[in-house]
Amino acid sequence: MNNVINRGAFLRTSRNFPADLHQLTVEVGRSYTDIASSVNSRVIGFFTVNRSTVTGENWFINQNRRQQGLRQVYTWDDSNLTIEHGIDFLSLSNIIRIWGTFFDGTAWQTLPYVDVLSSTNQITVNIDPTNINIVKGAGAPPTCTNGLVIIEWLALP
Repeated sequence: MNNVINRGAFLRTSRNFPADLHQLTVEVGRSYTDIASSVNSRVIGFFTVNRSTVTGENWFINQNRRQQGLRQVYTWDDSNLTIEHGIDFLSLSNIIRIWGTFFDGTAWQTLPYVDVLSSTNQITVNIDPTNINIVKGAGAPPTCTNGLVIIEWLALP
């Protein structure tokens, strides 16, 4: 197991601190670096509307170089099925997740919405360089309120 990439997030629970002041300074510095690295290696639980948030995810897709994950949340309902996202497509390498929810008047549904009985009842989401486009099939739930769309993407390395 020489090629384990997630070793850095492990934080040991005990440490011996030397009595010598110089050695203590070095060990405290290492300890702080270990703590900061471990804390920064977790997924960050901030979900902000119309503002990018660092997710804490690190992806290694492009030539094994670290890419930072970003997230942004948007609200929607039937009155705004096209939402300007404000994401600079020249600064991202991949969109990794598009997901969300909405209330159809009787129950909460996931987005994209899939109806196993008819493909005309679907609600899909796509993202072009300017907008989030929510596309409702002819038989899709007639009322969609309190909707959220969450986009997660990778910044260029």
